[in-house]
Amino acid sequence: MDFSTALREERLVAIIRGRHAEASFRSVMTLVESGVPLVEVSLSGTDALKVIERARAELGDEAWLGAGTVVTEEDAQRAVEAGANLIVTPGLGPGCAASLAQGLPVLAGVLTPSEICQAAASEATALKIFPASVMGGPAYLKALLGPFPDLPFVPVGGVGTTEAEEYLKLGAIAVGVGSPLIGDAADGGDLGELRRRAAQFKAVCAR
Repeated sequence: MDFSTALREERLVAIIRGRHAEASFRSVMTLVESGVPLVEVSLSGTDALKVIERARAELGDEAWLGAGTVVTEEDAQRAVEAGANLIVTPGLGPGCAASLAQGLPVLAGVLTPSEICQAAASEATALKIFPASVMGGPAYLKALLGPFPDLPFVPVGGVGTTEAEEYLKLGAIAVGVGSPLIGDAADGGDLGELRRRAAQFKAVCAR
């Protein structure tokens, strides 16, 4: 299954940005075991590349394991070397271009209509609206869908279960969820609570 298909079927990308590498790794594994197979590990987290490398060794070649906050060409290269087979960027730039040049699936960060036009002309797999919440949340997505009704939008930033349901009903193909899903698990918090939240988000995304 290619990433575009997986994204449309699962409709949920989990975003891990942890202060503790071991806890971040355990969070990745817990999410996958809980039926959330699209996981992004942000490079801004502690020892993120080591987390990706270790998770790849455990999950095998077929799992979708993303590197997030890819900004530079070096970020992209190091992410691939660590085992990431999906790239997520906060915006357009060298990291996005380098990842596309390597033929990698890219969830490209956009915010404005001009950026959306630029990203749509690239081979980006989907367009990450970030930070969605500060632009009005679901209302902003609704406004964008007027001129861009067929583009694969994935809102990210401040997405709780209520917002996730609204975004998906409006026409987003998926949502990206960080702290409302991960909570403190990637900092050493309760993995049982992470499983509970994962079940809640999965239920919303399955509707």
